[in-house]
Amino acid sequence: MKFFVSCAKGLEYLLADELQALGATRATAALAGANAEGGLAEAQRAVLWSRLASRVLWPLAEFDCPDEGALYEGAADVPWHEHLAAGHTLAVDAHVSGSAITHARYAAQRVKDAVVDAFRARGMERPSVDVERPDLRLNLVLRKGRAVLSVDLGGGPLHRRGWRATRHEAPLKENLAAGVLLRGGWPALYAEGGALLDPMCGSGTLLIEGALMAADVAPGLQREQLVRDGMPVPTRWTGFDLEAWRRLLEEARARAAAGLAALRPVFHGSDLDAQAIAAARQNAQAAGVAAAIRFEARDIDALAPPQEARGLVACNPPYDRRLAADGALYRRLGQALQRAVPQWRASLLCGDAGLAQATGLRAAKKYQVFNGALECALIVCDPVQPAPRVEAEARPLTEGARMVANRLQRNLRRLRSWRSSEQVTCFRAYDADLPEYAAAIDVYTEDEGVGRTFLHVQEYAPPPEIPEADVRRRRQELLAAAREVFGVPHGQVAVKRRERGKGGSKYGRFDQRGERLVVRENGARLWVNLFDYLDTGLFLDHRPLRRQMAREARGKRFLNLFCYTGVASVQAAVAGAVATTSVDLSATYLQWCADNLALNGLGGSAHRLVQADAMAWLEAERGLYDVVFCDPPTFSNSARADDFDVQREHVRLLRAAVARLAPGGVLYFSNNFRRFRLNTEAVAQFAECVEISERTIPPDFERNPRIHRAWRLTRKP
Repeated sequence: MKFFVSCAKGLEYLLADELQALGATRATAALAGANAEGGLAEAQRAVLWSRLASRVLWPLAEFDCPDEGALYEGAADVPWHEHLAAGHTLAVDAHVSGSAITHARYAAQRVKDAVVDAFRARGMERPSVDVERPDLRLNLVLRKGRAVLSVDLGGGPLHRRGWRATRHEAPLKENLAAGVLLRGGWPALYAEGGALLDPMCGSGTLLIEGALMAADVAPGLQREQLVRDGMPVPTRWTGFDLEAWRRLLEEARARAAAGLAALRPVFHGSDLDAQAIAAARQNAQAAGVAAAIRFEARDIDALAPPQEARGLVACNPPYDRRLAADGALYRRLGQALQRAVPQWRASLLCGDAGLAQATGLRAAKKYQVFNGALECALIVCDPVQPAPRVEAEARPLTEGARMVANRLQRNLRRLRSWRSSEQVTCFRAYDADLPEYAAAIDVYTEDEGVGRTFLHVQEYAPPPEIPEADVRRRRQELLAAAREVFGVPHGQVAVKRRERGKGGSKYGRFDQRGERLVVRENGARLWVNLFDYLDTGLFLDHRPLRRQMAREARGKRFLNLFCYTGVASVQAAVAGAVATTSVDLSATYLQWCADNLALNGLGGSAHRLVQADAMAWLEAERGLYDVVFCDPPTFSNSARADDFDVQREHVRLLRAAVARLAPGGVLYFSNNFRRFRLNTEAVAQFAECVEISERTIPPDFERNPRIHRAWRLTRKP
């Protein structure tokens, strides 16, 4: 069974790993959560044991929902008497997007009406509404005309652990605190004898969460519960597996008793606010870990070295609208940590990248996370050491370089909301926006690792009448602007010149660094090489089309022709394709594809790699596929295959590809030949064909809408 577990944005990949560790057979990161597969027992274990989850949603119904009438009918079709006892209470949380239904409260009301009417129709006592502690909490997600109605197995927000006796100003949610600790590697450090320090501890959330984590106390063990059959339960949903929950509770209680008895007093908290310290002590007492934590009212400048030689500093300095951010305070924090714990690791949740930089600390890893609606920068420093000085330019930016820098900053602001909502970490930041600075600048951010940012700069060949001295000057101005805006050293900038190809000419190798990076796109981890080849292994402009195909490929067979490095195949497999076949003539690209599959834990006979001329292979193949991607080169004159010209051969190619479609299958065809003309009359003889180019161009390529064209083909009846 598939279910959804939500979390704070930025913790999705940690959550997916945690769910698999808790027994889910599969878990993949999604926006603000993870899609998990497993039984009800695994979902209930997540309710009790997940430190990162906000809610665990078990689906009851999914249906098309073009309007409020369809919403009511879809909800009314659920046999509610099988899920809720007569006279019990109900609450509905709704999240809607789109134009059909725009008010979440109205949508929740219609679902509630459907449940009530279903009970009345059976002559049963109708449920009443209790928004605080209902017997059954439902969750409705309505997006793009599709509704998913689920049971909230936890009965409410799972970040509420049940120990918070006193709320201090702007407390950090417990599941986000767990993310800060996990990014800092706290469980392993504690096992190695390390300590935990929070010099701005507020009401103690990070320290208490860290102590409970070290003591192996289940996050849901102390949560306020309902009672059913004499046992505390998070929900009175009748489908809840009481016997499985009983076993989970017994196991959790035994582990907590043993862990708390063995908990070492290695937790240190301080804060300038004496009232915050008093609240922290009360919270620690309620959590059962007060004996292990030492709290002091102390200014950050008076921070003293703990007795432990190694440990983790976990801290959430002030930054939100209620607690005004102060760059000077962040500098004092960085200086205090360098004095007191120079060999420790630090995991700091900062208000933004500027405040993180204000600490003056060298960040080994950087993550974007959200504290509610506030976008934050989480940096991990290992050890706590000053950041290297940024390479200084010999001179201030020239007027031309400043123009490029201003345009880059404007583009970053324009793309910021989209990048955040779509979780885009590799994108085009500049595409010859200023004609005299004719280049494309792509940004690649490492996934995990040290989280470094790299720039891939492709200089377009200038007209022959432009003097070489002007070409060199403009190149240096563009690079100076890019390095200043992104704050990257020379070694993390790959610079290439893109010439116009002639008759299938090959670009060959540019460098011999052999340096590969792992990046992430559409939920898949991917290898890229920015320095050794003209192309990096990831065509950024195809991002939306790959996402669309991956969604359609779930539970289906996916064929990738001219597969290059197999990115589309990997993303389809991660999304749940039952089988993928990737065809390319290049052994180098197929090995790259194999590496990408392995990087995501995929392999075996379900994911086939075929080294062959795609056209010849297609015409000999007899298998059928549900989703086919065909993105051929403009020209190819390989010695191992017939010469290929996409304009000349596309009808033959598409006819052969459409013949391999299973009933109901779909073929996506694209190419980047600017002068390409589809032979619509010939293609219409065997396929229904619709151009979808406009909706496959992402926002970062809006300046270059002809970067590629794409069509959707289905076989004619």
